[in-house]
Amino acid sequence: MVALFVLGLAVCDWAETATPPQLAGLHLAGGNMEGKEVRFGAGDSVLTAVVTSNGSTGSYNSMYDSYRPQSVLVMLVYLLLGEVVFGGLGAGVYSMVIVALLGVFLGGLMVGRTPEYLGKKVTSAETQWIALYMLLTPIVTLLLSSVAVATRAGRAGLVTNTGPHGFSEILFAYASCMANNGQAMAGLNANTVFYNVTTVIAMLAGRFGLAALALALAGRFAAQPRLETTAGTFPNDTPTFGALVFGTIVLVGALCFFPALALGPVVESLRHGL
Repeated sequence: MVALFVLGLAVCDWAETATPPQLAGLHLAGGNMEGKEVRFGAGDSVLTAVVTSNGSTGSYNSMYDSYRPQSVLVMLVYLLLGEVVFGGLGAGVYSMVIVALLGVFLGGLMVGRTPEYLGKKVTSAETQWIALYMLLTPIVTLLLSSVAVATRAGRAGLVTNTGPHGFSEILFAYASCMANNGQAMAGLNANTVFYNVTTVIAMLAGRFGLAALALALAGRFAAQPRLETTAGTFPNDTPTFGALVFGTIVLVGALCFFPALALGPVVESLRHGL
């Protein structure tokens, strides 16, 4: 979690403290200050953005619609991963435990052992609940984003920006609602019947859908007898396990969300130059 947090903070700080390519010829200093307060500067604005993207506070001290696409990419990844870094409020702790269980399952497959976590076996039945939990966020956010992009009512909310940046605004809105975060890219006019209804769907799925799946999984583990720790138990307090969980987060995030991210902040970054 520390590695994911520091990596995202470093990328955002690099993106916002560097002079935007569009202004490179003006010889300006101070980085990308559009949408930021001078008293905070780029550094404190970035720190707040990264921290808040990993917690369900919904507060911010700068305007994310003015951030460079690399920074938007980082915040989107944090939201789409379910605020897994340090386990954000609400469903964030669920996500942290679920991704650890998935890492244990993958590790058990690689070493040929029955996966165990904290004295409980991760059988095929538990794995199915884990898979449902991991798939709920991409199903809801990507489906709603695609409906918004494909319909006139959804595109009507793009009153300021279109193209890749507009798509990022739409994806950010549903990712934030699914994570029960509350942050927004203000260029999207979400105060319409279409967005009021569809964002409610994302909020309900993110709050109650994930909780129901996590509680169902917890019930299955509670019904199991606790196993004794033996020499064959897969240790979960080692750097190897930490690297396994880190790799699981990156792998699952890439498989689920990279195509959508490529259509938004990635292509926008390539169009405007790094």
